[in-house]
Amino acid sequence: MDGAPARFKEHQKTAYLAESFDRLAKEEAEVLEMGSGDMGELVAEELKNIRNQKKLLMVEMERIVALDEKLEEFPNEIVLEVRAGVGGEEAALFAEELAFMYQAYAEAHHMSVRILDEAKTSLKGYKEASFEIKGKGAYEKFRFETGVHRIQRVPATEKSGRVHTSTASIAILPIRKKPTIQINPTDIEMEFSRSGGAGGQNVNKVETAVRLIHRPTGIDAKCTSERSQAQNREKAMAVLVAKLENLHAEQEAKKLAADRKEQVGTADRSEKIRTYNVLQDRITDHRIKESWHNLPLIMKGDLDHIFDALAERAGKPIEGGEEDTDDEE
Repeated sequence: MDGAPARFKEHQKTAYLAESFDRLAKEEAEVLEMGSGDMGELVAEELKNIRNQKKLLMVEMERIVALDEKLEEFPNEIVLEVRAGVGGEEAALFAEELAFMYQAYAEAHHMSVRILDEAKTSLKGYKEASFEIKGKGAYEKFRFETGVHRIQRVPATEKSGRVHTSTASIAILPIRKKPTIQINPTDIEMEFSRSGGAGGQNVNKVETAVRLIHRPTGIDAKCTSERSQAQNREKAMAVLVAKLENLHAEQEAKKLAADRKEQVGTADRSEKIRTYNVLQDRITDHRIKESWHNLPLIMKGDLDHIFDALAERAGKPIEGGEEDTDDEE
């Protein structure tokens, strides 16, 4: 009798079940050799029992592997990066509001949120910041948020009542258990500084903040959230790998330009995806040409209806381009 398939024997979480399957397969072969004459009914009953056990084991191994494959595609850990774009202080304030919106959504869905690194402006908005979000469905929920977000409103500092347009960019980076790329250690440059301060490189022994730079691409990752340099280095490396995997995904998507229009998102941080129009109390996603109202509630993390609409349209043909009808510079 055939034993368990090799993929189950090699999989860490199913190896012990594969051993049980092989043992049952051996018993099945032995029972078949015995089966004849007066022992026929007993043999048939024993075979039925063994085969039922094998069937249950096979179903369980398939379930475990399928779950693991889904976790590789949609991991439960992401890094969310937010960066102010066009609009000066107003853009930085918008970036901070987006960060708060995503944090509120994550916490409402029982996900943990930790700040990995942040750089603020004089008005306390975000020049840039990165957050670690962990919890069931993290990447599956947030995966379509990568891109440029645009807000149209009258800033509090604007005395003439003129509408300004500001932008902030979001990047969603899945942290996978099994990285798809390998980084040559000699390609990485490390810098150390004091967490929360602007230290230089290797200034003193109490510096725990770590910045890693991938020399071939210039991509960097920084972590200041952990207590030790080693922990920050490990976290920064995970973020750097995720960024390089994201860059590779962008490059592959651009090679398949004809297929890009049939996807809700392309994981491209430069793609303008959404407009938040405060005066009209409306948020519009340009990829699926759909709008929602009650912007104050949305900015407090009420994003389920938006995420659900994007997930429903994922992979279906959508129109390209974006709406600029509300633009006022």
